[in-house]
Amino acid sequence: MAGLEKRLGVRLINRTTRSVSLSAAGERFLSRVNPALREIAGAMEDVNVFRDTPAGALRISLKERAGHQILRAVVAKFLRRYPDMQVELTMEGRHIDIVAEGFDAGIRLAEAVPQDMVAVPCGPDSRFLVVGAPSYFERMSVPRSPSDLLAHECVRRRMPSGKLYRWEFEKRGEEVALDVPGRLTLDNDALMVESALDGFGLIFVSEWWVADHLACGRLRAALEDWTPPFPGLRLYYPRHRHMTAGLRAFIDLLREELPSAVAGKAGGIPKPAQASKSVRSMQSANIRK
Repeated sequence: MAGLEKRLGVRLINRTTRSVSLSAAGERFLSRVNPALREIAGAMEDVNVFRDTPAGALRISLKERAGHQILRAVVAKFLRRYPDMQVELTMEGRHIDIVAEGFDAGIRLAEAVPQDMVAVPCGPDSRFLVVGAPSYFERMSVPRSPSDLLAHECVRRRMPSGKLYRWEFEKRGEEVALDVPGRLTLDNDALMVESALDGFGLIFVSEWWVADHLACGRLRAALEDWTPPFPGLRLYYPRHRHMTAGLRAFIDLLREELPSAVAGKAGGIPKPAQASKSVRSMQSANIRK
């Protein structure tokens, strides 16, 4: 970089002992060469298809629940199959622009995928559940309607925006949103599950987080008739951007490992069924993991 600055006769980077940043000239220079750099990267990817196996880096933005699910099911096998590939998973609670932030793809719930993206199913339908430990229900009655929660100890959720989440329910067109009572407030699903297992109180989380605990009886679900399912996880990528060989191989492995979820869809998927009002509210609140 110092050599380039000397050749151009201008400072492209401002350097201090604590930071490095682009100068005004550097910003203008980068904006002009960026298209050429993208063309070079695209040309390198075009040549990559002639390799026996893909090579390079694959960056995916996703939320915590998706990270656990995809890492276990696909990523480890992908790296074993393609030793020249690198994978970076970045877990973000907030919704981001994957193009602007340099990601090859993102993984979110279907209703959170931007309309101009190609989406590939990578998980079954999902739902939220109210759950508690058997020890909790030994001292407290099982709630039969959402209003019963007002007499329970609940673990409240702090959203990325800083607001407290109101638990949302729907049954036969009736929608209910409650500011549940509770002395403990968390912003992490894994910690919520731990608090429920300890018998502290009721939590409201994705079924994915508690499925094993429900199956073996460590947790019990309540109000299941008030929590309808909604479309699950989708991997998505820009419709008009050149697909890298690494991303193509990753999607092929998704189809191989999760055939019931992707159902053999070749390019994209139809627009998912319209989510209920409460589901859309939960998504906009950014609590889905």
